[in-house]
Amino acid sequence: MSNGLIRRVEPGSIAEDGGIQPGDCLLEINGTKIKDVFDYRFLMADDFVLLTLLDANGEKYEVEIEKDTYEDLGIEFENPLMDNDRSCANKCIFCFVDQMPCGMRESLYFKDDDTRLSFLTGNYVTLTNTSVKELKRIVAYRMSPINISVHTTDPKLRVKMLGNKTAGNIMDKIKILADGDIKINTQVVLCPGINDGQYLEKTINDLLVYHESIDSLSIVPVGLSKHRDGLFPLRLFTPEESLDIIRYIQQKQIEIYHKIGRYFVYAADEFYVKAKLPLPNYDKYDGFPQLENGVGMATLLKQEINEYIESDIFTEKIKEKSRKPFSINLTIATGQAAYDIISTMVNIVSAAVHDIAGKACRQFNVNVVAIENDFFGNTVTVSGLITGGDLIKQLDGRELGTKILITRNMLRDGENVFLDNVTTDDVIKCLRTELIAVGDSGSDFVDAIID
Repeated sequence: MSNGLIRRVEPGSIAEDGGIQPGDCLLEINGTKIKDVFDYRFLMADDFVLLTLLDANGEKYEVEIEKDTYEDLGIEFENPLMDNDRSCANKCIFCFVDQMPCGMRESLYFKDDDTRLSFLTGNYVTLTNTSVKELKRIVAYRMSPINISVHTTDPKLRVKMLGNKTAGNIMDKIKILADGDIKINTQVVLCPGINDGQYLEKTINDLLVYHESIDSLSIVPVGLSKHRDGLFPLRLFTPEESLDIIRYIQQKQIEIYHKIGRYFVYAADEFYVKAKLPLPNYDKYDGFPQLENGVGMATLLKQEINEYIESDIFTEKIKEKSRKPFSINLTIATGQAAYDIISTMVNIVSAAVHDIAGKACRQFNVNVVAIENDFFGNTVTVSGLITGGDLIKQLDGRELGTKILITRNMLRDGENVFLDNVTTDDVIKCLRTELIAVGDSGSDFVDAIID
């Protein structure tokens, strides 16, 4: 019963008009019992639905609703999946969850591998626990796109990398989805000496066969923490190897672009940072389909910042601010990998502010601090894995200005909690400075500095 438990009903929604209340439980749509969110989405795609519900007192009732085919009812369920999460059945040699220290929240150790979460939230799944029947259900319900962790298309190597004897048939499963016109994004976590070289060549070529369904393939370097006792021996890519990977992918992009009119395969920003190469231009990312994998984030941010500082909105904000003398004095805490990029962005904003404000801007002091990751180890350099404890230790005693800016992805989604269970309030209390979590867009970045 609890799978259909309603947590919230949006005010003014169709559901509220129909008398549905939080605490009620949705049982059936048009006489069909609901297994999970896939069933719900599919059955709701109609202009007339008959809902069978159970109220908080255990009384069953029905609601008839006429609506536009894809119009939302305005219901939020206690469990967005309307079913139990499917846990991961793999033992991947590079799994980052296995590299986390003890003592963190139990939920952080849960490994999901659920196609429904892939559709709902963009999670990547290996498909090792997804049956042919379930794949056909995805096709029938038009649940697209699906994000797939491929890692390699070589059957024996994939079995080894994922630690799962059923992992070798990935191309058969991709074919079912592709034949059903399901859009797919794919990723490879690249491990030196494991799935690179000829294996990477095979993987790219195999996936390219389905380019009409597969929108993109990201190549992401393996991430290693200091907590690896007893785990498969892996190492990081060297700067020279990172350069070789980029050159190889750039050559593949040229070949692929001539064949299909887009680049298809993309190297993560981390490779460029490690190789000390400039990031590709905006037009090299085909609409940025792999941002969540750290592919093109810096390039998109720079583009958005440049567009925003040239906008009338930005100009008017600075003119208004310049009615009296002002100063900007703050700190941006970021990961080591993003330090140079963020510093460059700050210089761009500084120049734009001074161009408009002139002498009204008495001081523009934005101190960018690269936080070393003591919690996971100094091999982890991305901003999203910085903890509150590391922020406190490394910013304490500094002149921080009026506020500290961090990227929102340092915090758990929808919460003010870092991975080490330190809260934003804890950081504010210890550092005695306002802490602001900044969104992903260029305008978010600029406004956080100037407001």
